[in-house]
Amino acid sequence: MTQDAPTVVVTKETVPLWLAVALTVLISMPFGLWLGEFNFTLWCSFIVWAEYFALGAKPAALKLILPSFSYSAMLTAVTLWVTPWFGFLPSLVAEGDTAASLVLFVGVAFMVYSMRWSKTFQDGSLPFFNGVSMVLAIYYTASFPEVGPPAAAALVAGVWTILMGAFGGALAVLNVWLTFPKPINPDRS
Repeated sequence: MTQDAPTVVVTKETVPLWLAVALTVLISMPFGLWLGEFNFTLWCSFIVWAEYFALGAKPAALKLILPSFSYSAMLTAVTLWVTPWFGFLPSLVAEGDTAASLVLFVGVAFMVYSMRWSKTFQDGSLPFFNGVSMVLAIYYTASFPEVGPPAAAALVAGVWTILMGAFGGALAVLNVWLTFPKPINPDRS
């Protein structure tokens, strides 16, 4: 019994990728120019947009990106949130540096260890690690809205990072859509 080979659909871009990328940047720039310190296109969205292409530029990539990025971003936020509870530790150079270093060490160690529990996290290791780095960048540069009590700042930074990551996924899908890909017959190209 023979099995037929899967059909591979070959597409051709109607609009070249270089132009579609430039158009997507143009569409997203108002968020970078008008939102001041919350210019999320520059912080996080472009990172997720790039991940989409690194993982195949197909909607299925979002099934890896969004859960992996969001999980690690939220755990990083929780790790930052609990850091003040360890403020009793002596500082080496700046106030809170020992607490932040040790708590992040434990938090990141747990996060990376937990990747073994999920094939999605393993296959989505790029967005997983970017979720960690983007929360740290957004939190330590205070590039998130001040919502709620100051004690919740790390959690707000985590949620903001996840929202901006989702926006980056939308930019990526828009970018591919802007190429207006059309199926072609590989035998007649």
